[in-house]
Amino acid sequence: MAVIDEFKIYKNIHMIGIGGVSMSGIAEILKFWGFHVTGSDCYDSDTIKKLIQNGIKVTIGHNLEDVSKADLVVYSAAIRKTDVELVRAKELNIPIIDRGTFLGKLTKAFEDSICISGTHGKTTTTSMISLCFLEAHKDPSIQVGAYLKQIDGNYRVGNSEYFIIEACEYVDSYLKLFPKTEVILNIDNDHLDYFGTFDNIINSFDKYVKLLPENGLLVLNWDDINCRKIAKDSKCRIVTYALESENANFIARNINFNTDGFASFDVYYNNNFFKTIKLSVPGMHNVMNALACIAVCYSYGISKEDIKNALLKYTGAHRRFEYVGSFNQGVSVYDDYGHHPTEILATAHSVAQKQHRQSWVVFQPHTYSRTKNLLDDFAKALINFDNVIITDIYAAREDNIFGISSKDLVDRLQFYGKKSIYISDFKDIVKYLKDYTIKNDIVLTLGAGTVTNIGPMLVK
Repeated sequence: MAVIDEFKIYKNIHMIGIGGVSMSGIAEILKFWGFHVTGSDCYDSDTIKKLIQNGIKVTIGHNLEDVSKADLVVYSAAIRKTDVELVRAKELNIPIIDRGTFLGKLTKAFEDSICISGTHGKTTTTSMISLCFLEAHKDPSIQVGAYLKQIDGNYRVGNSEYFIIEACEYVDSYLKLFPKTEVILNIDNDHLDYFGTFDNIINSFDKYVKLLPENGLLVLNWDDINCRKIAKDSKCRIVTYALESENANFIARNINFNTDGFASFDVYYNNNFFKTIKLSVPGMHNVMNALACIAVCYSYGISKEDIKNALLKYTGAHRRFEYVGSFNQGVSVYDDYGHHPTEILATAHSVAQKQHRQSWVVFQPHTYSRTKNLLDDFAKALINFDNVIITDIYAAREDNIFGISSKDLVDRLQFYGKKSIYISDFKDIVKYLKDYTIKNDIVLTLGAGTVTNIGPMLVK
C-alpha cells in the first residue's frame, strides 16, 4: 500500500461532511498516510468524537479559515452546491473533489480492493468478510456502512494490500473504484430517483463488472437472475453461491434455526461437504450473506476454521435487526435500517423465526420518490407483521413534489385487508406501544431515518 503520486502534491486536506460513514474512514486513512486533515460537519456524533481523539481537527458548523489553508477540499454527496465552505474553496481556486471520486482514487493505492455491492446486504456481508480477514491476521483496511463493534467504528486502517469496502451503486459512485474483487449480492429496483428505470440499474452493474481486471475475482448470487445476466460480461474468474440453484459453487443445505432465529447449516463446495457453519444473526437472508462471505474468503486462502469462528463472532452491525432493550416487563425492542420492500420482507421473516407472541412494526418510509414508486410493494411487505404503525415520510435529500404521504400507505394496507394506524409524533407512538404491548411481544422500528430514536425512548 503506497500513497499514489497524484496525492503527494497535497499537504493539507479539508473534508466537508467529515462525520459521514465513508468520509470519516477516508479521513483516518489520510491521517495514517501523514496528511494534515481538517473537517467540518453540521452535527456532532460519536464518529466525530473519535476523529478528534485521533488528532483530526473537526469544526461543528463551518470553518472558512481551515478551508483557506487547504490544498484540496473533499466533500460528501450530502453537501449542497451553496455550502459556504464549498463556495469559498471555489473562490480561492482550491481543487475540490467529491467523496465518490476521491474514494475511487484511494482504492488505487491498494493492490487488492475487495468491493461488496448489491441492493441489499452490503453492510452485513462487508462486516462478515472483514471479521474473517481479521481472524486470519491479514491486517486489512476496512470501510463499512455502519458501526462494527469488533473494529470500534465503521473503518479500520490496516497495513496490508487488502482494502475491504462497501461499494454503493447510488449515483454510480462504485464505477469510480478500482476493484480486484467484486461481490454482487443482488440487483433490485432501488434508487429509481437517480436511475429512472430498472434497465438502467442493470446496465450500471454491467459497467461495474467490466471494471475488474482479468486476474480479478467476481463473486455472484446465482439465485439472482440479474446477477446471472451480467456474468457473461466478465473476463475474470467467477465464483457463485446460492440456496436454490444446485449448480452454484457454494450451497447451504440442512438449514436449521434456533429460538433466536439464528441459522446453522452445512456448506457444500462443488457438491462436496465443506463445513458446518453457525450464525449469531437471524434470518435466511443472512445465510445468503454468509455464503457470499465464505466464497470470497475461501478464494483468499482463509482457512475453514477461521471462517467458521469469525462468522460465529459476528453479532450484527449497528441498525441491522439490532437489539435495543426491553420494556413493559418483557417486550423486546429491535431496530433495523430496512427501507426497501425486499429488506422489510427479509426482516419480517427474521422476526417470524424468533419465538414471540405478537410483532409490532413502526415504519418510517424513506424518501418520497421511493414511497411513491414502491407503494404497493411496501404494503405487501408490511402485511407480514401483526401490528403496523406508519409515521411520516423521512424526506432525506428530497422535496415532496410527488403528492404522496404516509396516509397513502395506510390506505394501501387497508386495500390488502391489513389494518394499520398513522401516528406522526414519536412521543405518541411510544405511549401507544406502552399501552398496548404485553410480555413476549416484539417491537421493531424500521427505516433509514430518525425512527431509530424511538427504541431508546421506549426502553429508558
